[in-house]
Amino acid sequence: MDNFQIETAQNISIEQNVAGIGERILAFIIDLAIIVVYIVFASLIIAGIKEDNGSLMMYYLVLGLPSFLYYLLWETFWDGRTPGKALAQIRVVKMDGTRPQFSNYLVRWLLRIIDISLTTGGGAVVTILLNGKGQRLGDIAAGTTVISDKRKIGIENTLAVDLPENYQPKYPQVTVLSDMDIQKVKNLYDQARREAQHHVILSLSEKLADLMDVKFEETPIEFVKRVINDYNYYTQR
Repeated sequence: MDNFQIETAQNISIEQNVAGIGERILAFIIDLAIIVVYIVFASLIIAGIKEDNGSLMMYYLVLGLPSFLYYLLWETFWDGRTPGKALAQIRVVKMDGTRPQFSNYLVRWLLRIIDISLTTGGGAVVTILLNGKGQRLGDIAAGTTVISDKRKIGIENTLAVDLPENYQPKYPQVTVLSDMDIQKVKNLYDQARREAQHHVILSLSEKLADLMDVKFEETPIEFVKRVINDYNYYTQR
């Protein structure tokens, strides 16, 4: 599943690491297994109860409601995750990267009837594949998506970055920083983009501007990226 960019109210572009179909199916299977085990266990308890309509009704409600409200309860009280999502390292977020409200969780839960129950999951899979932003119908209606919390490790996690041959630096003041400083900046910058931590990028840009004694006209995220690139330009020459 491709990542996509969102623009926040603070003019910060955040890269969402959209959860893949495989990850979501895995989470669904795990959650389904938990629900089935719970229902079997609940049924055994109910089977052992004496035939009293009042008592049976109470037990059906007490033991049946949790499985019925499984997704709504878990996602609402566990930051957009269910046990299956937690094991697959994925979670529900709003399209701007922030935590959904109860109304968002409620809408996507209600539309599970169409997305998953009536189509045995086929409708959700098709919609997610066509949408490109990790959204099934419930997500589109609720303004949410499902992202992966897995951290991808690669060359992008090192200090060096590739610069075009005609790259023109803008801030020679970056030389007041050290390799360790830039590595910390880059790590914070990458993590903030993955996790939609707007305040981190804002604070980072302000701190860098203060250390370098400069004023920037770019958006905060563009400024931080420019600082990283400029440092690489001057230290790689």
